Amino acid sequence: MPEELTALIAADLGITDLPIDEQKTLISQFGEIALRAATLAVLGKLADDARETFAELAEAGDASALKEFLDREVPGHESLVKAAVAEEVRRFKDFQSEGADTQSAA
Repeated sequence: MPEELTALIAADLGITDLPIDEQKTLISQFGEIALRAATLAVLGKLADDARETFAELAEAGDASALKEFLDREVPGHESLVKAAVAEEVRRFKDFQSEGADTQSAA
């Protein structure tokens, strides 16, 4: 991951005070969580029969076919994904804040 992108994501997550290796680890873990949240948000909008097609396309790794499918089956899926990722960023920051509050109370 380019250093500039790492720095931007670290700033957004509020983890710039951590060593770079820890930042990269947290960003990687956060990326997995955000991807899962985005996928679940999209799956929640799909009809049951379309979920199977989604799974097949995702497993095949054909990004353009998957995008075409989502464009057709879930209008506005980009906004849905952005909202899911933004919610995960909020949760991450809340979690960090709670951890800091717990440490300062000790």
